[in-house]
Amino acid sequence: MLSTATADGVPAPYNSTVATRLGRRRIPIHTTFYWGHKVDILFQCWPGDSAAMYAVALILVFFMAVLVEWLSFTNIVKLKPGGSNDVVGGLLKTGLYGVRSGLSYLVMLAVMSFNGGVFVVAICGHVIGFLIFGTRAIRKKSGGLDSSKP
Repeated sequence: MLSTATADGVPAPYNSTVATRLGRRRIPIHTTFYWGHKVDILFQCWPGDSAAMYAVALILVFFMAVLVEWLSFTNIVKLKPGGSNDVVGGLLKTGLYGVRSGLSYLVMLAVMSFNGGVFVVAICGHVIGFLIFGTRAIRKKSGGLDSSKP
């Protein structure tokens, strides 16, 4: 069995949780996936110990992942070669890229909480988002959801 030495030199048993002391509060930092609703996701003390707030956090992570996929496949800004608004269009595309990158990192940081529920909803959000926006499985041929056609 692996062990680590504490400050007193007494070996501590190996487990999947490392406790970090921040101020007066001991915060468990998980190094393996675990299941439970008592978790900190993205911010300290959020969602807290409430199962309802945990469900809200899972819904938020799911929709952030779907939004990342939508931003990956959408063509909101259409640039025409030689157009007069090339600079403005380029800046808008760059801004959307920055938003997508930021949301991607937020989803990644949420998954780094090592909570199994957060991991599952993040993957499901990416998969559902790709199904809706990245494939032609759900897009209507009449141009309904298809954002790639002019």
